[in-house]
Amino acid sequence: MESVLKRIAKSACFYFGNHVIAHVPFYWIRHCYYRNILRMRIGRGSAVHMGAFFVWNHITIGENSIINRQCYLDGRVGVEIGNNVSISPQVMVLSLTHDKNSPYFATIPGKVTIEDYTWIGSRAIILQGVTLGRGCVVAAGAVVTKDVAPFCVIGGIPAKPIGTRNPNLEYTLNYQPWFDSDIS
Repeated sequence: MESVLKRIAKSACFYFGNHVIAHVPFYWIRHCYYRNILRMRIGRGSAVHMGAFFVWNHITIGENSIINRQCYLDGRVGVEIGNNVSISPQVMVLSLTHDKNSPYFATIPGKVTIEDYTWIGSRAIILQGVTLGRGCVVAAGAVVTKDVAPFCVIGGIPAKPIGTRNPNLEYTLNYQPWFDSDIS
């Protein structure tokens, strides 16, 4: 009975976080809730923008990384985000799916790793078990089904290499606009 109550309490915390806290226009309130109640690890200088939706708490966000508006991060198996990562609005990162051929609809888990300096364009989808190499770029709307090499630019459905990126990346991301309004 106690474990059932713990599961209900944890589910309620995520519900409140995703449907109330995620829409509070102050970073410090959202980050405080995510770190202290949901027990997520969020590095210094990182920003989780309004409307981000989290499934479970096996999510680590490095330093100076940006999780933009309305992103969906599925941390049931694990999502590890490096430093200076830019995740654009409405990106989906999934760590669990189902086997289409399983008579029991079996799950297929896979931790997602997003290495330093990766840039993910709006509405891209990153599927379970994928590693995005350091400095790679995922074009808007791409569906990533396989690992991506460092400094590779990918796009399409399914995503395929379409170019390369300069490997000399030294920037530090810092994007925390007032009231989450795109006006700094």
